[in-house]
Order: sequence, then structure tokens, then C-alpha cells
Amino acid sequence: MSRLPLLSLLVFPLLALSLALYAQSSLATFATASPFGFKLPLAVSTFVTFVQAQIQAPFSTGQQNTDELSTHQSPEKVVDVESNGHADARAPYSRHIIAVGDIHGDFDNAQKVLQMAGVVDENNEWSGKVDVFVQTGDVIDRGDDTIDLFRWFDELREQAEAVGGIMLTHLGNHEIMNAIGDWRYVYPAEIESFGGVAARQKVLSSGWLGKAWATNYTVASRLPLHPSLGPPNTDYPPSNTSPHQKANTGPLSHAAFAFVHGGLAPTYPDLVPFPSAINNLGSSLLHKLRKRAPQPPPHPPNAYPGLPAGSTREEVRLYGSDGPLWYRGWAESEEAKICSQIDEVLQKTGTRRMIMGHTPNFEHVVSRCEGKAIIIDTGISHAYGGVLSALSITYNLIPVKGGGWKEQEIVKALYSEADDELVIEVERDLVEDLW
Repeated sequence: MSRLPLLSLLVFPLLALSLALYAQSSLATFATASPFGFKLPLAVSTFVTFVQAQIQAPFSTGQQNTDELSTHQSPEKVVDVESNGHADARAPYSRHIIAVGDIHGDFDNAQKVLQMAGVVDENNEWSGKVDVFVQTGDVIDRGDDTIDLFRWFDELREQAEAVGGIMLTHLGNHEIMNAIGDWRYVYPAEIESFGGVAARQKVLSSGWLGKAWATNYTVASRLPLHPSLGPPNTDYPPSNTSPHQKANTGPLSHAAFAFVHGGLAPTYPDLVPFPSAINNLGSSLLHKLRKRAPQPPPHPPNAYPGLPAGSTREEVRLYGSDGPLWYRGWAESEEAKICSQIDEVLQKTGTRRMIMGHTPNFEHVVSRCEGKAIIIDTGISHAYGGVLSALSITYNLIPVKGGGWKEQEIVKALYSEADDELVIEVERDLVEDLW
């Protein structure tokens, strides 16, 4: 006999038994006996369960157990490093960072570099292919494209933030020079693009560009590689009240990179807390420069105006030769000397690597002390004619089956007309609780 006719013969008896069971359960709290005066035998109860399952079977094909669905973990959220299988409920994390050095007034080459590095698409809009874009300062001077470059950066920042991207931009020594009134490297055509000297002074002080510098540009950045350490520019050492205090004192405490235009000198006294100690000084100095009234006539042809009256000793030191805007020691000093000094600076600032521009090498990105100091200014402006380059940083934190983590850093120099160059690749096994 076929399955459906058999089931049809059982439907009515089953309904009757089900009603009886329902009545029995409903009256159980009010009477000691069932409506039948006896309990249903186990065999009958089992038979009812079997028949119910048979009736439901034709209509339940493809359904999943809801309990299984609620506890299921997607395989791509965990990685067994050895077998690429399901390890546990911890999610791997990856972050892709692109950093670019001095641009110096060259809009065309800047677009080429950011396209080459995947920061922007063919329309020069944020591509979404990178998580963080960093520019280390000196966008201005030696070219005529200041307005186009800073307007473009404003647009890119909005586009990045709209999709969860991050853009970190820095003040270089040339931005501060222009705010001071030191225009030695400003081309006449650049001044005319603003509408003359007075118009340019206004834009750089109280106008849109001065406001952008004050709002979106810092002297230094600390970029944590993992979000548990906090957002960009989370201070190190962390305060006792910081929500990221535990992570920043654990195994990942120095899983961050420092970005600055010139460099963090070992003799510089205002390193910590990093980067707020430096950035607070940069902000206060820029404020004084922007608020000078009237703005001093630019040099040349006029006399060098210098820093504003009332600048503090710390602000003067910030702009000094061993300050973060001008320091060149990591690029120019002997390898043995800087490698004996850099670990102390990185330890103080809660970072693993220091990435800076300012001192150009027109042929390639410079890596020193096994990638602890990386200088990324390759003279990409047509004023220099150096190679078009960017720095690519890929960070991975991968849970390992059975406990622990594998941490990876891959740092590469990217070139528009040459093969990519591996700067440093490091893997670490972490067995402690990270956060």
C-alpha cells in the first residue's frame, strides 16, 4: 500500500488520540485520573509520535533545526592556521593601510600614485579597497596644485568616512612654513591660483584651508593595527581610565605604527603621551599662527616673520631641528647609531615602526633597522622627478585552533614602474589572552 493512503487511514484515529492527550494534559492539575480513567500505554504514545512524524515528513523537507542555526558559526569567521578549518568562535582580523609621502603641489602624480596603490579608482574617488590611507605631510609648495590637492583630500575624506574608511593626514614642515609666512618655495603661479598674496594669506589662516589644517591634520599619528587597541591616535601609555587600557598593556600593546613628517627624535622631550603631547603643541602653534592679525607680509621679499610672539618654549622646540616636523636623523645618521636608539623611542610611543617622509630618496623607499624606521618620501612631485611610490601595510590577526593567535605584518613598497619590493614580513605566535 502506498504511503499517503496508509497515512489517510491513520489521520482520524490520530486526531482523536491527540484530543485525548490534550484533554489529559489540560486536566492534569485538577484531577488525578485521565478522561479515560487510565494512562495511555507507552506503546500507544510511541505509536502516536511515530505517526505524527510520518505525517509531517512530506511537508518538512529542507527545514533546519532552529537550535542548530542559533549556535552555528560561519566558517569564514574562524581560521585553523594549519588546516584552514573551523577553529573556534574568535574572528580573524585584517587591516590594509596605504601610506604616501611628500606630494609637493603635483596633483597629476598624486592621482597616479593613489590609483596605483588602490586608494582611489579610475575616477579618482575612494575605492574602498583599503582600510586606512595615510599621507605624511608636505602637500604644499614646489608646485601649483595646492588648491586641487587639498580640495581633493577633503572629498576623499568624506567618501572614506561614508563607507567606514579612515584617512590620516599630517602637517609637514612646509605647511607650517606657509602658515608662518615663509614662502620661499611658493611658485608665483601658485600665488596667482589663489588670487594674489592677500587672498592666499586669508585662505591659509581664517579660510577653508586653515580650518581644514586645524580640524583634519595633525603633526603625528599613532595607528593601532587592531581595533581592540582603540581608534587612531589612542594615546600610549594609556590612562588608567581608558577603555583600551587592558589591550594596550597586553601582548598587543605595541601593535601600532607611528606616522610623522620628519621623525620622532630620541632627544625630543615631549614624546608622551603619544601622540597627544605632540599634537596638542601642534594645534596650539597653528592656532597662534592662524590668528595673527594682520598676517605678516610673506618672506621673500620681506623679512622672515618667525614664530608668533608668545610662542612657548615647547612650541619653539616642536618646530626646531629635532622636532617632529624637521628631524632627519633616522634618514641620515649611521645605521649602527640609529638602530641603537630607535627601540627606546618605539617603546615610549607604543609602536613597532616609525614611518616618515621629509628626506627624499629619489629611487626607492628606505627601510632601516629591519623595518623599524621607514622613509617613504621618494620625490614623487615633478619638481624632483623621483619614482612614484607608496607603502602598503597588511596586518592579520588569526585565531589558531586549540588556542592562541598568529599575528602577521607584511610591509611592501609599491612602485608605478617597478616590481613591488618587500620591506619586512613578520609572523608572531601569541599564546596569551589578548583582551
